[in-house]
Amino acid sequence: MRVSQTEHPRNGAHDGFIIVAALWILGALAALCSIYAAYIVSTVTDQAVDDDRLQAEASVSAALEVTTYHITRNKENQPTRGAFSLRTGRAAVMVSYRSEAARVDLNMASKGLLAGLFATIGARYLDAGIYADRIVGWRTKPAAQTNDLDQEASAYRTAGLDYRPRGAPFVHVDELWRVLGLPASLVERAMPYVTIFSGRPEINVLDAAPQVVAALPGMTSERLDAVLKQRDVRPINGDKVLALLGEGRTAATVEGSRATRVTVQINFDNGRLVGSEVVILVLDDSNQPYRILSWEDDFNTPSSGQKPHAGLR
Repeated sequence: MRVSQTEHPRNGAHDGFIIVAALWILGALAALCSIYAAYIVSTVTDQAVDDDRLQAEASVSAALEVTTYHITRNKENQPTRGAFSLRTGRAAVMVSYRSEAARVDLNMASKGLLAGLFATIGARYLDAGIYADRIVGWRTKPAAQTNDLDQEASAYRTAGLDYRPRGAPFVHVDELWRVLGLPASLVERAMPYVTIFSGRPEINVLDAAPQVVAALPGMTSERLDAVLKQRDVRPINGDKVLALLGEGRTAATVEGSRATRVTVQINFDNGRLVGSEVVILVLDDSNQPYRILSWEDDFNTPSSGQKPHAGLR
């Protein structure tokens, strides 16, 4: 009896250890299953994202091809803007395009047009002229100086900046953020209206945003209103619009540029929304109808409740 009394507790402890070990193993297996399940979900999700990206790039490429066709199919009267829709695979695609001449070219625009734009979007009149001078100073090659630094570069050094003006054309509109003295809020407001791809000192008064038309020299609110109303008359009469500009006529045109900005909105069947903005240079070479100058999209930006926004590539 004593033997049996001493053996029962040992068996109970041993059984308890086995139960605990079994529970630990089951818990570990459950954790592994959870990790594996998460891995499978992640893999499937990544696969779907990759598929969407390929679909998005194919949709944008198709949009660029059709845009080029619309522009070049009538050599005598090439359109400077337009819109259309198409469907590619699992997505509906909305496309609009507009000549870059609708924007103010940072490399070509006169000081007066630059100052007019800044005044239109909120700068004080005197400050607008100073900002325009700084842009001209950024893009202008310094004259030969006896000193080590020209006057414009000296201003940057005096301001404590560790860089100097380019002294050459802007290579990207984002360089506007680096121009001395320009308030960040003003630069942000200017971005939808500036370019480096137009190659024209004038703006296309038929396609430009009202803020850009208002930047023309001598523009008053009454004259602006008359211009905007006249250009809405169909068929459009470019000569009548130009006649209303007064002195602003010197900085205006009704012609486009070879560069065109294409805005693409892709609505996937799964509910995802992707926006892209591409600037292309239309070429005469049939083997290469266009060349991409800039491509931005919001593919990695959550689309719910958000507008398409530039940000990739």
